[in-house]
Amino acid sequence: MAADRVIFHIDCNGFYAAVECLDDPSLCSVPMAVAGDPEARSGIILAKNELAKAYGIQTAETVYQARRKCPDLVLVPPRSARYREVSGRVKALFAEYTDQVESFGLDEAWLDVTGSLRYFRATPRELADRIRLRVKEEIGITVSVGVSYNKVFAKLGSDLKKPDATTVITCENYQRLIWPLPVTAMLFVGHTAAEQLHKLGIRTIGEMAQADPAALEKMLGKGGPALWRYANGLDDAPVLHVGEREPAKSIGNGMTFRRDLVGWDELKSALIALADEVASRLRAEQVKCAALQVTIKNPELKSICRQTVLPHPTHLQKELVEEGMKLLRANWREKSPVRALTLTAQQLIADEELQEQVDLTDSCGAVRDKFEQAEAAMQKLRRRYGRSSIVMGFTGDEELGLKRVRHQPVVSDE
Repeated sequence: MAADRVIFHIDCNGFYAAVECLDDPSLCSVPMAVAGDPEARSGIILAKNELAKAYGIQTAETVYQARRKCPDLVLVPPRSARYREVSGRVKALFAEYTDQVESFGLDEAWLDVTGSLRYFRATPRELADRIRLRVKEEIGITVSVGVSYNKVFAKLGSDLKKPDATTVITCENYQRLIWPLPVTAMLFVGHTAAEQLHKLGIRTIGEMAQADPAALEKMLGKGGPALWRYANGLDDAPVLHVGEREPAKSIGNGMTFRRDLVGWDELKSALIALADEVASRLRAEQVKCAALQVTIKNPELKSICRQTVLPHPTHLQKELVEEGMKLLRANWREKSPVRALTLTAQQLIADEELQEQVDLTDSCGAVRDKFEQAEAAMQKLRRRYGRSSIVMGFTGDEELGLKRVRHQPVVSDE
């Protein structure tokens, strides 16, 4: 671990809402939020301004819940293209200070400014404040900056004070600032992991730091000791350079339907639409998946996740649909309604690393080769004429909302 590193984590405050207020200043004086379409049943809060936050409105809650808290809440639809445009301007400004800028979604990024401080003749806090001021004056939104010697603590720092603030976490003060926080404040600790940690009597980051790594590994697998290291400030992960990115660990696609789906035929239509995007992204990443996960949400918003190891690594849409349907048939009742569905390709293997043994008795191999050629040809046609020029196995069903499958916005993590 390099304790002399200087890492920034910069978080755009209420990014989607901030962009909407930037373009329409009248929204600054009212409680407002960016939300999905309630009629399309994707009606959740994606971002909110400070006035809405004062009512207790939270990101990812439903529009119905938000309006119960604030009946006068003003809702605006998301504009993904505009958010990408502003995000690009913000990240370009960051790149003026270092070539190590690692994006974490549209509205967050890590910067390694270890080698930049002497050039800009500034302390870490001074440089962070300088960047905050420039973003506010030149782009018109605010950011919060966490300054530390590793990525995890920098991320925690940007979350501690909002909006428009700088928080410095050092080797000397991290136990005082971070250890009292709940474990859910730590990066990579979700609801399920928190429940498991609570069973060990671990509710704060400090308690996790002082726990037995072996007990954490027994409870959480290899992620347990990693969380122990993070809590003790032992994260040494580098900040990637501009344009560089880590290989994807999984590729998924999900959607909420306009009405509940019932029956295998409707569920298969949905899987075909989801697998179309997943297969396309697998090819773009030049990887195949060795495992598949299906997440099913019912009308009461309860979800189940089921995984399976595939007979062989694949990026074929047809095989993703077939294996997905096997999971559905084994774990769901045909007449039970489905509100939302997610298909996730896991255990990704790079094409150049994949060395499958050829089974001369495999009668399906020739058939698979034909589908490989067909889907590869389809990809070429799409690159030339657009994604909508050709589809495999279904036509978009507007009643179910399948045409919207590639355009749902990502929830902003504020």
